[in-house]
Amino acid sequence: MHQSDELKEMTNEELFALYFEGKQQQVKQELTLRYVYIVRAIAAQMRSLYSGTMQMEDIINEGVIAIMKGIDRYDPLKDNKFETFISRRIRGMVIDLVRKNDWMPRDYHRQSKSIESARLALTEELNRPPSDEEIADYLQMDVKKCQKIQRMSSMVNVLSLDMVMGDDDERQPVQIPSTDIATQPERAFLREEALRILTDGINSLKEKEKMVVSLYYVEELNMSQIAQVLQVSEPRVSQIHSMAIRKLKAYMNTNH
Repeated sequence: MHQSDELKEMTNEELFALYFEGKQQQVKQELTLRYVYIVRAIAAQMRSLYSGTMQMEDIINEGVIAIMKGIDRYDPLKDNKFETFISRRIRGMVIDLVRKNDWMPRDYHRQSKSIESARLALTEELNRPPSDEEIADYLQMDVKKCQKIQRMSSMVNVLSLDMVMGDDDERQPVQIPSTDIATQPERAFLREEALRILTDGINSLKEKEKMVVSLYYVEELNMSQIAQVLQVSEPRVSQIHSMAIRKLKAYMNTNH
Protein backbone atom coordinates (compact mmCIF):
# COMPACT_ATOMS: atom_id res chain seq x y z
CA MET A 1 0.00 0.00 0.00
CA HIS A 2 1.26 3.49 -0.91
CA GLN A 3 2.26 5.67 2.09
CA SER A 4 -0.45 8.28 1.36
CA ASP A 5 -3.07 5.51 1.41
CA GLU A 6 -1.64 4.18 4.66
CA LEU A 7 -1.85 7.65 6.23
CA LYS A 8 -5.52 7.99 5.23
CA GLU A 9 -6.27 4.76 7.10
CA MET A 10 -4.74 6.06 10.35
CA THR A 11 -6.61 7.86 13.12
CA ASN A 12 -5.74 11.45 14.01
CA GLU A 13 -4.05 10.28 17.21
CA GLU A 14 -1.92 7.79 15.28
CA LEU A 15 -0.96 10.50 12.78
CA PHE A 16 0.14 12.84 15.58
CA ALA A 17 2.24 10.08 17.16
CA LEU A 18 3.83 9.33 13.78
CA TYR A 19 4.50 13.01 13.07
CA PHE A 20 6.19 13.59 16.43
CA GLU A 21 8.49 10.63 15.69
CA GLY A 22 9.90 11.82 12.36
CA LYS A 23 8.34 15.24 11.56
CA GLN A 24 7.53 14.04 8.02
CA GLN A 25 5.89 16.73 5.89
CA GLN A 26 3.54 14.22 4.26
CA VAL A 27 2.13 13.32 7.68
CA LYS A 28 1.77 17.00 8.57
CA GLN A 29 -0.04 17.62 5.29
CA GLU A 30 -2.51 14.80 5.96
CA LEU A 31 -3.18 16.16 9.47
CA THR A 32 -3.67 19.70 8.13
CA LEU A 33 -6.23 18.53 5.57
CA ARG A 34 -8.20 16.78 8.31
CA TYR A 35 -8.61 20.02 10.28
CA VAL A 36 -9.32 22.51 7.48
CA TYR A 37 -13.05 22.08 8.24
CA ILE A 38 -12.47 23.90 11.55
CA VAL A 39 -11.02 26.92 9.71
CA ARG A 40 -13.96 26.98 7.31
CA ALA A 41 -16.49 26.77 10.15
CA ILE A 42 -14.86 29.58 12.15
CA ALA A 43 -14.38 31.74 9.04
CA ALA A 44 -18.12 31.40 8.30
CA GLN A 45 -19.12 32.03 11.92
CA MET A 46 -16.95 35.16 12.25
CA ARG A 47 -17.61 36.53 8.77
CA SER A 48 -19.46 39.62 9.99
CA LEU A 49 -16.36 40.58 11.98
CA TYR A 50 -13.99 40.78 9.00
CA SER A 51 -16.25 41.09 5.93
CA GLY A 52 -15.60 44.84 5.55
CA THR A 53 -11.85 44.37 5.20
CA MET A 54 -11.07 40.77 4.15
CA GLN A 55 -12.41 37.89 2.07
CA MET A 56 -13.27 34.49 3.56
CA GLU A 57 -10.56 32.86 1.41
CA ASP A 58 -7.96 35.14 3.03
CA ILE A 59 -9.08 33.92 6.46
CA ILE A 60 -9.03 30.27 5.35
CA ASN A 61 -5.52 30.63 3.88
CA GLU A 62 -4.26 32.21 7.11
CA GLY A 63 -6.09 29.52 9.08
CA VAL A 64 -4.34 26.70 7.19
CA ILE A 65 -0.99 28.27 8.10
CA ALA A 66 -2.19 28.49 11.72
CA ILE A 67 -3.05 24.78 11.66
CA MET A 68 0.40 23.86 10.34
CA LYS A 69 2.09 25.95 13.04
CA GLY A 70 -0.33 24.57 15.62
CA ILE A 71 0.57 20.97 14.77
CA ASP A 72 4.22 21.71 15.68
CA ARG A 73 3.27 23.47 18.93
CA TYR A 74 0.61 21.02 20.06
CA ASP A 75 1.45 18.82 23.03
CA PRO A 76 -1.19 16.08 23.55
CA LEU A 77 0.07 15.54 27.10
CA LYS A 78 -0.40 19.18 28.16
CA ASP A 79 -3.05 20.63 25.84
CA ASN A 80 -6.74 19.86 25.30
CA LYS A 81 -7.91 17.95 22.24
CA PHE A 82 -6.33 19.40 19.09
CA GLU A 83 -9.75 20.56 17.87
CA THR A 84 -10.15 22.76 20.97
CA PHE A 85 -6.50 23.86 20.89
CA ILE A 86 -6.56 24.94 17.24
CA SER A 87 -10.04 26.50 17.39
CA ARG A 88 -8.82 28.98 20.02
CA ARG A 89 -5.74 29.80 17.97
CA ILE A 90 -7.78 30.41 14.80
CA ARG A 91 -10.29 32.64 16.61
CA GLY A 92 -7.40 34.61 18.07
CA MET A 93 -5.82 34.85 14.61
CA VAL A 94 -9.03 36.32 13.10
CA ILE A 95 -9.32 38.90 15.90
CA ASP A 96 -5.64 39.83 15.47
CA LEU A 97 -6.12 40.27 11.71
CA VAL A 98 -9.10 42.56 12.32
CA ARG A 99 -7.11 44.55 14.90
CA LYS A 100 -4.24 45.02 12.42
CA ASN A 101 -6.74 46.40 9.90
CA ASP A 102 -7.91 48.90 12.58
CA TRP A 103 -11.57 48.87 13.58
CA MET A 104 -11.69 52.55 12.68
CA PRO A 105 -9.73 53.56 9.53
CA ARG A 106 -7.04 56.19 10.04
CA ASP A 107 -8.62 58.44 7.41
CA TYR A 108 -12.10 57.87 8.84
CA HIS A 109 -12.91 61.56 9.47
CA ARG A 110 -11.96 62.59 5.92
CA GLN A 111 -13.96 59.72 4.41
CA SER A 112 -16.97 60.50 6.61
CA LYS A 113 -16.94 64.12 5.42
CA SER A 114 -16.66 62.94 1.79
CA ILE A 115 -19.69 60.67 2.22
CA GLU A 116 -21.79 63.48 3.73
CA SER A 117 -20.76 65.85 0.92
CA ALA A 118 -21.60 63.20 -1.67
CA ARG A 119 -24.97 62.57 -0.02
CA LEU A 120 -25.87 66.29 -0.20
CA ALA A 121 -24.68 66.64 -3.81
CA LEU A 122 -26.55 63.51 -4.96
CA THR A 123 -29.72 64.46 -3.07
CA GLU A 124 -29.75 67.79 -4.90
CA GLU A 125 -28.99 66.15 -8.25
CA LEU A 126 -31.47 63.24 -7.92
CA ASN A 127 -34.19 65.06 -5.91
CA ARG A 128 -34.20 62.12 -3.49
CA PRO A 129 -31.87 60.54 -0.92
CA PRO A 130 -29.18 58.48 -2.70
CA SER A 131 -28.60 54.78 -2.04
CA ASP A 132 -25.37 53.48 -0.52
CA GLU A 133 -24.42 52.08 -3.92
CA GLU A 134 -24.90 55.49 -5.57
CA ILE A 135 -22.79 57.22 -2.91
CA ALA A 136 -20.05 54.60 -3.21
CA ASP A 137 -20.10 54.88 -7.02
CA TYR A 138 -19.95 58.69 -6.80
CA LEU A 139 -16.86 58.47 -4.55
CA GLN A 140 -15.38 55.44 -6.37
CA MET A 141 -15.34 53.67 -2.99
CA ASP A 142 -16.08 50.06 -2.11
CA VAL A 143 -19.76 49.92 -1.07
CA LYS A 144 -19.01 47.79 2.03
CA LYS A 145 -16.45 50.33 3.20
CA CYS A 146 -18.92 53.14 2.54
CA GLN A 147 -21.58 51.37 4.62
CA LYS A 148 -19.13 50.67 7.45
CA ILE A 149 -18.12 54.33 7.70
CA GLN A 150 -21.78 55.34 7.81
CA ARG A 151 -22.38 52.82 10.62
CA MET A 152 -19.50 54.41 12.51
CA SER A 153 -21.17 57.79 12.18
CA SER A 154 -24.52 56.47 13.39
CA MET A 155 -22.65 54.84 16.27
CA VAL A 156 -22.24 58.30 17.81
CA ASN A 157 -25.99 58.72 18.16
CA VAL A 158 -26.58 55.16 19.37
CA LEU A 159 -23.81 55.46 21.93
CA SER A 160 -25.22 58.77 23.15
CA LEU A 161 -28.52 57.02 23.89
CA ASP A 162 -26.75 54.22 25.78
CA MET A 163 -24.90 56.83 27.81
CA VAL A 164 -28.13 58.48 29.01
CA MET A 165 -28.41 56.22 32.08
CA GLY A 166 -25.73 56.78 34.70
CA ASP A 167 -24.79 54.33 37.43
CA ASP A 168 -26.83 56.35 39.92
CA ASP A 169 -29.90 56.37 37.66
CA GLU A 170 -29.49 60.06 36.92
CA ARG A 171 -30.55 60.79 33.38
CA GLN A 172 -27.80 63.03 32.03
CA PRO A 173 -27.42 62.53 28.30
CA VAL A 174 -24.16 63.27 26.59
CA GLN A 175 -25.05 66.00 24.14
CA ILE A 176 -24.15 65.08 20.56
CA PRO A 177 -25.79 67.02 17.70
CA SER A 178 -27.84 64.81 15.39
CA THR A 179 -27.20 64.36 11.67
CA ASP A 180 -30.25 66.30 10.50
CA ILE A 181 -28.67 69.58 11.56
CA ALA A 182 -25.13 68.69 10.60
CA THR A 183 -25.34 70.95 7.54
CA GLN A 184 -25.23 74.04 9.78
CA PRO A 185 -21.50 74.92 10.16
CA GLU A 186 -21.45 75.43 13.94
CA ARG A 187 -23.49 72.28 14.60
CA ALA A 188 -21.38 70.33 12.13
CA PHE A 189 -18.26 71.43 14.01
CA LEU A 190 -19.76 70.38 17.35
CA ARG A 191 -20.69 66.97 15.95
CA GLU A 192 -17.24 66.44 14.47
CA GLU A 193 -15.63 67.45 17.78
CA ALA A 194 -17.92 65.05 19.68
CA LEU A 195 -16.99 62.23 17.32
CA ARG A 196 -13.28 63.00 17.72
CA ILE A 197 -13.58 62.89 21.52
CA LEU A 198 -15.63 59.69 21.35
CA THR A 199 -13.02 58.09 19.07
CA ASP A 200 -10.25 59.04 21.50
CA GLY A 201 -12.38 57.65 24.35
CA ILE A 202 -12.85 54.33 22.56
CA ASN A 203 -9.13 54.10 21.82
CA SER A 204 -8.43 54.58 25.54
CA LEU A 205 -10.52 51.51 26.47
CA LYS A 206 -9.03 48.11 27.30
CA GLU A 207 -8.66 45.74 24.35
CA LYS A 208 -11.74 43.62 25.12
CA GLU A 209 -13.90 46.70 25.85
CA LYS A 210 -12.83 48.24 22.55
CA MET A 211 -13.59 45.00 20.72
CA VAL A 212 -17.08 44.69 22.27
CA VAL A 213 -17.93 48.31 21.37
CA SER A 214 -16.68 47.79 17.82
CA LEU A 215 -18.53 44.49 17.32
CA TYR A 216 -21.78 45.80 18.82
CA TYR A 217 -22.03 49.28 17.30
CA VAL A 218 -19.95 49.09 14.11
CA GLU A 219 -20.22 45.46 13.00
CA GLU A 220 -23.77 45.25 14.46
CA LEU A 221 -23.35 41.84 16.10
CA ASN A 222 -25.70 40.97 18.96
CA MET A 223 -24.51 40.00 22.45
CA SER A 224 -24.83 36.28 21.71
CA GLN A 225 -22.70 36.55 18.55
CA ILE A 226 -20.07 38.62 20.37
CA ALA A 227 -19.93 35.97 23.10
CA GLN A 228 -19.20 33.35 20.41
CA VAL A 229 -16.49 35.48 18.80
CA LEU A 230 -14.71 36.26 22.09
CA GLN A 231 -15.38 32.80 23.58
CA VAL A 232 -16.88 34.22 26.78
CA SER A 233 -20.38 34.02 28.28
CA GLU A 234 -23.15 36.39 27.19
CA PRO A 235 -23.44 37.92 30.71
CA ARG A 236 -19.68 38.61 30.55
CA VAL A 237 -20.14 40.45 27.23
CA SER A 238 -22.94 42.51 28.78
CA GLN A 239 -20.68 43.30 31.74
CA ILE A 240 -17.81 44.41 29.46
CA HIS A 241 -20.25 46.52 27.42
CA SER A 242 -21.63 48.26 30.53
CA MET A 243 -18.12 48.98 31.82
CA ALA A 244 -17.11 50.43 28.43
CA ILE A 245 -20.19 52.69 28.33
CA ARG A 246 -19.49 53.97 31.87
CA LYS A 247 -15.90 54.78 30.91
CA LEU A 248 -16.98 56.48 27.67
CA LYS A 249 -19.59 58.56 29.46
CA ALA A 250 -17.00 59.73 31.99
CA TYR A 251 -14.50 60.44 29.19
CA MET A 252 -17.04 62.44 27.15
CA ASN A 253 -18.20 64.48 30.15
CA THR A 254 -14.60 65.22 31.19
CA ASN A 255 -13.36 66.21 27.71
CA HIS A 256 -16.48 67.80 26.19
